Amino acid sequence: MKNKVLKILLSSPRGFCAGVERAIEIVEKSIQKYGAPVYVRHEIVHNKFVVDDLKSRGAIFVEELEEIEDKSRPVIFSAHGVPKKIPEDAKNYNMTYVDATCPLVSKVHREAENLHKAGFHLILIGHQNHPEVVGTMGQLPKGSIDLIQNEDDAKRYNTENKKISYVTQTTLSVDDTRDIIKILKNKFPNIKEPAKEDICYATTNRQMAVKNIAKECDLFFVIGSRNSSNSVRLVEVAKKSGCSNSQLIHSQSEIPFDLIENSNTIGISSGASAPEILVDNFINELKNRFTVSIDEIEIIKEDVVFKVPKKLN
Repeated sequence: MKNKVLKILLSSPRGFCAGVERAIEIVEKSIQKYGAPVYVRHEIVHNKFVVDDLKSRGAIFVEELEEIEDKSRPVIFSAHGVPKKIPEDAKNYNMTYVDATCPLVSKVHREAENLHKAGFHLILIGHQNHPEVVGTMGQLPKGSIDLIQNEDDAKRYNTENKKISYVTQTTLSVDDTRDIIKILKNKFPNIKEPAKEDICYATTNRQMAVKNIAKECDLFFVIGSRNSSNSVRLVEVAKKSGCSNSQLIHSQSEIPFDLIENSNTIGISSGASAPEILVDNFINELKNRFTVSIDEIEIIKEDVVFKVPKKLN
């Protein structure tokens, strides 16, 4: 079976973005500084491998602050951001907290607040119940921000408000979002848009890299978690860009060797919360069965770094 030659097109950039690296570093440094356990509200990033690794070092993951039995221990807020109420609750509990919200998500929070203060009614383009969306909507009073998830929502949306503006989740499909914005601009010619696009550089770069190679692939795999918005978007982008047979490889996935057996060229990328070791492990599984040639195709170099909060240094 090993004589089957398999060409791998490895998409780059892929994997960890600066916000994810910073969030993981915040948990590691908090454990060093405060000792174990430290609590983390919600998965720090959407990846089981990362979460399990941090658990083994002394992080305890909870969904809500109420679940934390020992309120004298520090709590970390995940990279996705939290509603305004959460830091207030932590203060009321007298808890030490470290905010690991990605700076690019914080930028959207501030943008939303400033627009609200300037008298705008807000639209948030994003996915319902995603923690980032819950966090952004939770920056503003109820009723002052509406969620639009897709083109149908945009077509149906109506408002009495004269001054409206929009912000977006940072991990959306660039193309889908563009289509939704087009509909909103047609309906509301005076809608105010963000000074700079909200979809983050890492999401944009990873989607561009996948688009660049998908049409040359018989199969496309994205390594990432099912609850990772940017990973799921990469699968959709690969499908729309010419590789209809694209799928997510998550912690419970069986590798579809039968499909790979019938393919000559496969594409591989990984979501912004997936560590590179998972890509290496996947490629090693393929090397065990096939003669593999790897061509890494990089479309842009990323050099973004976000510093951890001063109190952890």
